Amino acid sequence: MSIEMFVAGRYLRAKRRERFISLVTALSVVGVATGVAALVIAMAINNGVEQDLRRYLLGATAHVQLLEKSRQGITNWREFIKEFDDITNVAATAPALYGEVMIVGLLRSGFANLKGIEPDRELDVAGMLADLKEGSVDDLERADDFPGIILGSDLAEHVGVGMNHFVTVMNPQGEMTPWGPIPSEKRFRVAGIMESGFYLYDKAWAITTLKYTQQALNQPDVINAVEFKIDDLDQVEAVGGRLEAVAGNDFSATNWKEQNAHIFRALEVEKLVTAITIGLIMLVAGLNILTSLVMMVMEKRRDIAILKSLGASRTQVRKIFILQGIVIGATGTAAGLVLGHVAAWICNSYKLIPLEAEIYGLSYVPFAPRPIDAVLVGLAALLMSYLTTIYPSGSATRIAPAEVLRYE
Repeated sequence: MSIEMFVAGRYLRAKRRERFISLVTALSVVGVATGVAALVIAMAINNGVEQDLRRYLLGATAHVQLLEKSRQGITNWREFIKEFDDITNVAATAPALYGEVMIVGLLRSGFANLKGIEPDRELDVAGMLADLKEGSVDDLERADDFPGIILGSDLAEHVGVGMNHFVTVMNPQGEMTPWGPIPSEKRFRVAGIMESGFYLYDKAWAITTLKYTQQALNQPDVINAVEFKIDDLDQVEAVGGRLEAVAGNDFSATNWKEQNAHIFRALEVEKLVTAITIGLIMLVAGLNILTSLVMMVMEKRRDIAILKSLGASRTQVRKIFILQGIVIGATGTAAGLVLGHVAAWICNSYKLIPLEAEIYGLSYVPFAPRPIDAVLVGLAALLMSYLTTIYPSGSATRIAPAEVLRYE
């Protein structure tokens, strides 16, 4: 053990008459630990929310959508889709028909987005339907029964239906007559309940086969969107551009990032604000370290003078107080990292913080701490601890032994 470390350790173990300095030192450790733990927990929340939203969105939506600008529908869609078979990075393609309808159940009615799909191709593009809460995609079409429909779990609860109950799908546009549009309706049997975990989907989506959607919307043999799964998510913008080039000027491509950009922008702003706010807590902890070291230098002026008179260099004296600050910071950082990760694990495992799904889209606060965040937080805390030692360690080196020991 070096002489600097030995002396720094002795100074940290304050004597009885230095209890106040010891208390300030302990509060410094607690302050650093609190700041580090709070930052770890906050970043775990941000990462957890972002990961869950990303997983839900990618499971429920296509990576890229090609939409017709005129909204008249694509009639020759079978031949049209084949044009994209050789596009680089396109892993799967599926036709879709979207429309806004009203679902009438046993208790009440509710508006929904009706989506028509070809089940086999849809499963290749978006995986949400592969793991339904109840029922199966295979039950959408049975020869001896009503056409099937899959409802989001919150939508089904809202209209008061469950498996094998019947609902009426009403199309407000309906059929056009000389007196205006007359709403049309079609009867469906609930063949499945889907639960993505994302309220915006579970509350508003209903899915059936493309044929039955065309019938319900009075749009025979047309689609209004082509959906794509991409094998490299970093290439969604580039793939969208290639799809538009092949499809022509009457079509526009959009991707899952663009459709949900407002969500991820809000998360980035929240992450920045959180880091700044908790950074201020750590700054206060750093000031505590600074205060304790300044008081230590004032208390140990005589000891420092004796050390310098015995031959201790300015560098050695500086190291003593730098080591004190780093030990305080490292102890608080280690305690904060452990506390933060344990708290995040407990909260995530037991879902201790519930949320209103109607407001936040998630039923509970997810926590997902990342090793890289722990490393960055730890390094930032240690850097702060080091910076707080610069002034007091410099003050210690400027103590003149002759002046201090003159009357000893």
